Amino acid sequence: MTQKRSAGLFLFRRAAGDGAAAAGVEVLLGHMGGPFWERRDAGAWSIPKGEYLADEAPRDAARREFTEEIGLPPPEGAYLPLGEVRQSNGKLVVVWAVEADLDPTLMRPGTFSMEWPPGSGRVQDFPELDRVAWFAPPLARNSMVVSQVPFLERLLMLLND
Repeated sequence: MTQKRSAGLFLFRRAAGDGAAAAGVEVLLGHMGGPFWERRDAGAWSIPKGEYLADEAPRDAARREFTEEIGLPPPEGAYLPLGEVRQSNGKLVVVWAVEADLDPTLMRPGTFSMEWPPGSGRVQDFPELDRVAWFAPPLARNSMVVSQVPFLERLLMLLND
């Protein structure tokens, strides 16, 4: 079995007047779409990311997946590598941070199809992410998928150096 891999972009912005202090930083997270996540909040927010194959460059995949999940072009600017994290399901996730200010109301998410309700034989389309929002680090830490929190910690360390 081939190792599953995902790549993503973790957007951050600085509050005006706060300089490089991490306390003045916000990060962009997407709430996972579909019926399983519909009524969940804690642990239901994710860095926009998606799977890629071995023959695709991870950073290119991160940019492609950003467009697929958010419906907007990936931001330009310096891409700060945040490394890799292995999720509990075994998938290896690699993420880059990039400073950008995205308006969440402009999001036009991609969709996925699945049988819903289970066993009904009826296939429905659902958004990959049903909304995106900016979070201050303490709220992000409590809202995001637990296995992705190390990316937040690494970003904050980079910004405080």
